[in-house]
Amino acid sequence: MSYANRAIVESFYAAIARGDGPAALAQMDPEIVWYEAENFPYADRNPYIGPAAVAEGVFYRLATEWDNFQALPDDFLDAGDTIIVTGRYRATYKSTGISLDAQFVHIWRLRDGKVITFQQYTDTAQANRVMQG
Repeated sequence: MSYANRAIVESFYAAIARGDGPAALAQMDPEIVWYEAENFPYADRNPYIGPAAVAEGVFYRLATEWDNFQALPDDFLDAGDTIIVTGRYRATYKSTGISLDAQFVHIWRLRDGKVITFQQYTDTAQANRVMQG
């Protein structure tokens, strides 16, 4: 089951990279609980419950407020029902023109082939500086 969970998380990043939001959302349990990092600008609605809340509160803002937002995974650490991913965010915030290049850690928990929880950790100070100009 563990390899299957890693494949699900890998397919999420692949969907995001090709701009396929519906495919990314399809990986989520209907009751997913999604947490943005504390003090990250999009943590204002934590926790996001359900794929629609994630789509509106996170994905839509990333797509409309940033140019070329990328979540680039480096390593996948497989712990069975938990997959930990390290990587980098890269993007330019549209209203300031300032670029973001920040580390992230994502913790994914899965059950029955769907993501049930997501927790983001990232450089929130850098994100806030980029967004505030």
